[in-house]
Amino acid sequence: MKAHECYHCKQWVEAGQAHDCWTTTESALTKDLSEDLQDAYQRVREAASEFGEQRIYASGSCIMFSRTSCYFFVRPKRNWLELAVFLPHAVKSALLKRVEPKSKVKTANIFRITHRDEVEAPLTGWLREAYDFEPLAKTAAKATVGASPRVPRQRAKATGGASPRMPPKRTVGASPRKKTTKKARKR
Repeated sequence: MKAHECYHCKQWVEAGQAHDCWTTTESALTKDLSEDLQDAYQRVREAASEFGEQRIYASGSCIMFSRTSCYFFVRPKRNWLELAVFLPHAVKSALLKRVEPKSKVKTANIFRITHRDEVEAPLTGWLREAYDFEPLAKTAAKATVGASPRVPRQRAKATGGASPRMPPKRTVGASPRKKTTKKARKR
């Protein structure tokens, strides 16, 4: 390929030079951080690793911590670490910068961490709560408990092929047929 500017990272790539800006690692995202922020990130990682089995990986500009789905992520900034913790509720803390609803069951609590000492209770408790919170399993269980049974085929045939929940299909622009009598046919 000839020399070009990368569409994603806007870096100039010389002709024949290998370039892969999509693959990133934890070390690549944290290498430019100050010593205090690197210590804070290591404390966050240690606390999360103690919870149990999970997947920790870098994706774009974030480091994701995930079980069946991401339960929190760290976005390293120049002067702080941004932690987005997914909980079923909003929390109150001096470290909390904003709260964003993400779905019916998840709320993103966004914290700003600047030092290792800030990664203590209650923050580690909220991380643990997010780890234990399984919104996909809970919503799936609720859906199956309140779900109505399927309509049997015999019942659907008795109603003219239509489901009792859905009105019968109509063709747009079609008028109902008139019944013709024998006298009308003879004419």
